[in-house]
Amino acid sequence: MARLYQQPVNQQNLADIIWDVADALRGPFKPSLYGRIILPFTVLRRLECVLEPTRDAVRAQHAALAGTGVDLDLVLPNVAGATFYNTSQFTLATVGSTATRANLEEYLSRFSANARQIFDHFGFDNWLVKLEQANLLYLITQKFSVIDLHPKVLSNHDMGLVFEHLIRKFAEAANDDAGEYFTPRDVVRLVTTLVFATDHAALNGQGVVRTVYDCAAGTGGFLSSAIEQVAEWNPDAKLVPYAQELNPETYAISVADKLIQGYDVRNLKLGNTLSDDQLPGERFDYCLANPPFGVKWEMVQKLVNAEHVNLGYAGRFGPGLPRVGDGSLLFLMHLLSKRKPAEQGGTRIGIVLSGSPLFNGGAGSGESEIRRWILENDWLEAIVALPTDLFYNTGIGTYVWVLSNHKALGRQGKVQLIDASDQHSPMRKSLGSKRKTIAQAQIDAIARWHDDFADGPHSKLFDTTDFGYRRITVERPLRLRFEVTVASLKAYAEAKGSDQVDRFAALAGRGAFDSLNAFLAAADVKKLGKATRKAVLDSFGTRDPAARSVTDADGQPVADADLREFENVPLKQDIRDHFAREVLPHVPDAWIDEGKTDPKEGGVGIVGYEINFNRYFYTYVPPRPLDAIDADLKAVEAEIAALLAEVTH
Repeated sequence: MARLYQQPVNQQNLADIIWDVADALRGPFKPSLYGRIILPFTVLRRLECVLEPTRDAVRAQHAALAGTGVDLDLVLPNVAGATFYNTSQFTLATVGSTATRANLEEYLSRFSANARQIFDHFGFDNWLVKLEQANLLYLITQKFSVIDLHPKVLSNHDMGLVFEHLIRKFAEAANDDAGEYFTPRDVVRLVTTLVFATDHAALNGQGVVRTVYDCAAGTGGFLSSAIEQVAEWNPDAKLVPYAQELNPETYAISVADKLIQGYDVRNLKLGNTLSDDQLPGERFDYCLANPPFGVKWEMVQKLVNAEHVNLGYAGRFGPGLPRVGDGSLLFLMHLLSKRKPAEQGGTRIGIVLSGSPLFNGGAGSGESEIRRWILENDWLEAIVALPTDLFYNTGIGTYVWVLSNHKALGRQGKVQLIDASDQHSPMRKSLGSKRKTIAQAQIDAIARWHDDFADGPHSKLFDTTDFGYRRITVERPLRLRFEVTVASLKAYAEAKGSDQVDRFAALAGRGAFDSLNAFLAAADVKKLGKATRKAVLDSFGTRDPAARSVTDADGQPVADADLREFENVPLKQDIRDHFAREVLPHVPDAWIDEGKTDPKEGGVGIVGYEINFNRYFYTYVPPRPLDAIDADLKAVEAEIAALLAEVTH
């Protein structure tokens, strides 16, 4: 038998213990399946350790209530000193070696319903059968029975880190993205600090109760860290967690974690947030989220699109829909739908997103319309650019968006951008793609920049309208020269709408004409129908910038679609002033198509919004002097020559 561990567990030795258990699975089970077994056993042992001090009292009270018809859920949690309980005679240590599976199933069935669901979501019964068939069930059970996971030995915070460690390890074995299920704690701490900091006074009151919601909760680490931080500031304050999570196994871990902390897990929901909001009508004081980066939402496209079309702004997705390749902004709109009215204190939101939601999509696109909705309603408070290499599953640059529908008076109409990309410390050992961490001192510095709300090297302030622009359509005239050749005449004769072919044929060999009117006059053609006109232009016309412009029936120049361009004019600038200054000096024959107007406010041009973060913090670095580069090249050449000399002699 493999050796047993009879020692308290901490983060340093837990990995050895867990991997020793996983080693026992080698052979009958693929490494990609280890997590499906190890995680529920770890949860089971944690729950068992929590209930151990009151186990005998609960069983005694349960026996005393037998046959009375009393609702056990009203009595036994108080006896257990927890929000859940178990009335079985068995523990992991006593299930025995002869009827192990039957006894384990009986043990699991005696948990209260709120705890029993955890193992249903893990599909644990099926894994017990497979372990029994592999003759490993008793061995694995005994290994876990001696691991001390009591809260006095391992805090809820550390237990959360343990679960994250296990998920990451097993995800690596399964070639999966562990980072989809939890957020690094340094990032979480920064986000919660930014979201809670302005409410510090409110959170320090007596008997304070606030709600916090995560729409892509994973293992619940974001919520747990938020609860811990508020408890640090004010032990008398209480954060009530709400959440929804898609993955059954990580949802099960989140439920277990919150059960142990004493929360009502009926507020934690399993399902797809985008297609099936299971907390409709709920409003929260705080919303925190790190939805998966760049994940396609085509699986729920039909339902999301139906909500957008049928409910409009009465639903969650009224402003528009992003491209199917990235659903990040759907999660952001969902969170904004959970905001409390400003007169009730409003809602503060912290969400971690990749760079694409800042600028993807031109004027009139779904992404631009979502940004427009947020900025025109003045809900965006700040965006913080984070260092790269912070997350376990990606090294891309990421951003924290801080939003509020009850902004402080001085922040109204303003957006603060903070460049914290250089605020990081090296890790002693990389974890997946995570090579950097944000130390507490750096979190404090970022929070200080946010609190100071001032322009500086790392912080810049903008009006909400600074990110808006009008996309105007710039047209130039179609200039064609006309000539009848054998080929062009043949093309015209075969074209739809061709007419008076003989008249045009008479112009063969007479050279080119620089205007349509001169060409038609030479052919003695008085009037052209719409289809015939098109055939003439397509067959006999050739673009020539020196030719005269083609005009329509009203004498107005016809636009050349090939020369059409678009100008993005900042909202604070007059489009005609911009056009006269930036366009006409280069193309004097251009004009603005004033028929292209914004569908919402009717002005010329389509309104768009983008936040080009790098533009605002870009610092020009001049190239090195040529002399210095030349000197370096000569030094390298000399070094190569010396090496070759050593080889040849």
